[in-house]
Amino acid sequence: MSVIRHIPNTLTCLNLLSGMIGILYVVQNGPYYGFYFILAAAVFDFFDGFAARWLKVQGEMGKQLDSLADMVTFGVLPSFIAFFLIQSAGGHPFLPYLAFLIGIQSALRLAKFNIDERQEDRFIGLPTPANALFFSTLPLLAAGESFFGELLQNPWLLSTISVLFALLLTAEIPLIALKFKDYSWKNNLFRYLLVLVSAGSLAFWGWAGIPLAVLAYILLSLINNRFEKNEGKT
Repeated sequence: MSVIRHIPNTLTCLNLLSGMIGILYVVQNGPYYGFYFILAAAVFDFFDGFAARWLKVQGEMGKQLDSLADMVTFGVLPSFIAFFLIQSAGGHPFLPYLAFLIGIQSALRLAKFNIDERQEDRFIGLPTPANALFFSTLPLLAAGESFFGELLQNPWLLSTISVLFALLLTAEIPLIALKFKDYSWKNNLFRYLLVLVSAGSLAFWGWAGIPLAVLAYILLSLINNRFEKNEGKT
């Protein structure tokens, strides 16, 4: 039993290891393959929580360790990806440093999440894994010959996106969480729409469809907020 209770923390450490290796790889080889390290970390991040609940070994240490690992993997690593992506696009030499705002805001987001009791059935601000997946797949889109690929060659646009998404991490905006209390269409309309749009983006563009899925996530959340606000008035 003493060995079993360490399984969740071991998975969390593998999340952290993925982030550290990912940072090293991006620094040495560029941002293109950073996505795969964040994807591996996201898998470990999912299963550490799942294992803790299944084995009934949830605790404060695991919660804090998870946040520390997420800070490296979903905060620092995407900052470096955005930094080198902006740098490769050219422009003013100061612009890439704006990407480090992602890491700062990720730290604030993770600290806030640990003490914010409002986030049981929805997120307040953009979750760090979603933000990390967004930035890690931008190089895949930028490398293509599509309309999006051309847009992502603009260093000013990339810098603006970096600052905007960094601010979204701590924005007081409720966002959809895929936590189902029931499976009715009426109570989960926007959750199902999000799943359908995300699946369609991945089917059509592959991994490069993740940024579009994240944008759809934000848009659908804003529309959902508007619907709930209007329903509250009636």
